[in-house]
Amino acid sequence: MGWRTGWRRHGGGRPAGALRVVARRVVLGIRRAGVGRVAVVGAVLCLAGAGSGTPSASAVGPWSSYGFDADARSVGGATSTGDAPALAPGTTYRSSLPVDGRLYYRLDLDASSNVYVSVTAVPGSGTTVSATDGIKVSVQDANSHSCSIKTASVGTDRRPHPLTAVGARDISRPASIRCRDAGAYYVLVERVHRAGSSSDDWGLELATVSEPGLKEAGATSAPEVWNSASPAPVTGEAVSRAGGSGFAGAPSVGQGVWHDGIVPGQTLFYAVPVDWGRQLYATAELGSSDEGDGLVSRALVLSLYNPARGLVDDVGTVYDGSQRAATLKPLPPVAYANRYDVSDRVSGMRFAGSYYLVVHLSEQVADRFGKGPFDLTLRIRVTGTAAAGPEYAGESEPPGVFEAEAAQGRETAAEGSSGTVTGDDTAMRLLAAGGIGTGTALLMGLGVWMVVGRRRSGGAGADW
Repeated sequence: MGWRTGWRRHGGGRPAGALRVVARRVVLGIRRAGVGRVAVVGAVLCLAGAGSGTPSASAVGPWSSYGFDADARSVGGATSTGDAPALAPGTTYRSSLPVDGRLYYRLDLDASSNVYVSVTAVPGSGTTVSATDGIKVSVQDANSHSCSIKTASVGTDRRPHPLTAVGARDISRPASIRCRDAGAYYVLVERVHRAGSSSDDWGLELATVSEPGLKEAGATSAPEVWNSASPAPVTGEAVSRAGGSGFAGAPSVGQGVWHDGIVPGQTLFYAVPVDWGRQLYATAELGSSDEGDGLVSRALVLSLYNPARGLVDDVGTVYDGSQRAATLKPLPPVAYANRYDVSDRVSGMRFAGSYYLVVHLSEQVADRFGKGPFDLTLRIRVTGTAAAGPEYAGESEPPGVFEAEAAQGRETAAEGSSGTVTGDDTAMRLLAAGGIGTGTALLMGLGVWMVVGRRRSGGAGADW
């Protein structure tokens, strides 16, 4: 039930996350309407934090900036394969990784399925990290033969943010001579640590996905010809959509223009349903700033992860206070045979389902341009004609993970609960954000309605 339950909750949201989302939208709305109103909303939000049942950041742990799956099972990694805990396909787990950690987890596999284990490591907020700090994830058989090795590092940002790497037992490749037999396999998660970095534990989220074999063998090489031209960017009015703080809480977004707010150091997640045969194009734009100066390299990073959370590609852009855009290079249409290509940006487009757009704004932006929030615009285009997918010999775990229809259903549900947020809706969501006392609720309502009233009397729209 762990990951399946979380899977159905795309477009939903948790009370604490909803409050953060509303707060961000309120501040963005106030910035558009006039600086003088910030004090009112600031007082409202302070009251909300003081009177609500939502724990403070210090109470919920050092990884509160990442939205762990609320249904994840707790598991402790082992220092030896002899007592490594088993990970069940289709389930999400929560663990932690010590500074000098080498932790093992076990997979009990058949001889016909591909299995992917994504590991998202979350350094504590405010910890000291270097560009080369990171994690290494490998899958090994009982004879220590490596089936796969992937790494993820902090990079030039040199500030803590979520890192994701995927280990796999993939027997679909003809060249995969080892790791094809049924039996016990081991996921090894290692911390890549450099002297001078903080020694705190890192939080871990592990999500396992199994892909059944095919009924009949198909092509064994990646398509060589596909449309690599960039289409015109999507234009039109933006729809407000608050990004999630983790994979499990990523709201679904389809083709269109989407608006959000982002603060330095924050990472936002969005899920895009993409069917077999279709191509995904995406751009993230960071709005201009009217304060500060200087230059931050690789300030905004747009990354794409596939339905198994494997990194497909990423792109970054500098920021000097003027508007900037990060655009993914054209990607091939989703096809099973893409897995036979040697590059991640082609082989990663091997499944239908929800692809994750992950946007990170460097914490260094705050040093030069203030704490924000900054306007974030996503332009997403999905082209091509949907094609028939491969005939699998069984069911994936979790069920439907490689089906765009299931992802499209989550998008429709999200449309009903998200979109442009009005001032009245903001007030109601603030009041309903969980565990707020009566007196605090009244004060919050009064403060927000004062802001709404001033917006209306000034003729401002309700595009929050």
